[in-house]
Amino acid sequence: MQIGAGAKRPLPRPGAPAKRPDMACGTLTIDLDAIRANWSALAHASGGAEAGAVIKADAYGLGADTVGKALVSTGARRFFVALAEEGAALRDALGEAPDIYIFSGHMAGDTAILRGANLIPLLNSAGQLSRHRDALPGHPFGIQLDTGMNRLGLEEADWRAMAAEVLAEKPQLIMSHLACADEPDHPMNAAQLAAFRRMSDGTGVPRSLSATGGILLGPDFHFDVTRPGIGLYGGLPFAEAAPVVRLSLPVIQTRDVAAGETVGYGNTWTAAAPARIATLAAGYADGLIRAMTGRAKIFAGDTLCPLAGRVSMDMMGVDVTHLAQVPDALDIICPQQGVDALAEAAGTIGYEILTSLGHRYRRTYMGAV
Repeated sequence: MQIGAGAKRPLPRPGAPAKRPDMACGTLTIDLDAIRANWSALAHASGGAEAGAVIKADAYGLGADTVGKALVSTGARRFFVALAEEGAALRDALGEAPDIYIFSGHMAGDTAILRGANLIPLLNSAGQLSRHRDALPGHPFGIQLDTGMNRLGLEEADWRAMAAEVLAEKPQLIMSHLACADEPDHPMNAAQLAAFRRMSDGTGVPRSLSATGGILLGPDFHFDVTRPGIGLYGGLPFAEAAPVVRLSLPVIQTRDVAAGETVGYGNTWTAAAPARIATLAAGYADGLIRAMTGRAKIFAGDTLCPLAGRVSMDMMGVDVTHLAQVPDALDIICPQQGVDALAEAAGTIGYEILTSLGHRYRRTYMGAV
């Protein structure tokens, strides 16, 4: 994915503000062909298992309707979201063909949504099982088992007590979730695999244990259905993923700063020599958190431009003294700094960076839906 950083323009005369770009919001470019390629690679890595797709949280912030359509065109037939409301919106976008599973199960207010959108709740407690039977008898459902993560799912003793009765109702899927799949040597992986087999062997129901990290652990973890998520969007632990997003931030002003002058809140950055500072139109209100201050990088093409001063709500300063020309926009997510590198600079993970990218960005898509 190669997207230009914006048209070049002459450097303004010293002390003059830069010309304002046509738009003051950043541009988030999403490569649908890269998402397709990542899904196909993870589907291949799933061996004989069917690969679904996790597109909760608006496809990790990238647009569930558009990403979902792209994945349907590539062969995905099972989709996983967190909430019934997400599932209903996805059903409107994708039509009746795909199966759409709801991780949160059947909450008290979900009945009409589950029925109307033909969604499959992944029931995670005895209470949800009772609610589903009473409210939607005969409606499809799946089961979540807790194999040690202690987050969602029936614990082993509870499952043993009701398994025969539940299996008679023919659930669509039995699933669990790995807590440490991004650490291949972690003993929790083997422990959860053993627990899942102990709880689900012999049920005759399709099974799912692995998201992206679990797929990469190998065939023992694949079972019948896999659930690639973060790897679709270019994130770790799928290190071979094609990059999916570029985030370009417009330059709204440039100024000359004399040696000894400071930039931004708290006077945390002081010019050691005369400097040219560009102010970019994005900040922590747009998901670029304050923890990036002094650590994240900005790029003009291949050229690194360091941050100058604190990331504020709507703006951040960048030292562009060394650029012969200042582009109309600079990149903060790009091939030179992917989502995980930016996350590391901010002391977080790629998931948080992607899902926090704000709605003020203009989202554009590469590749046909």
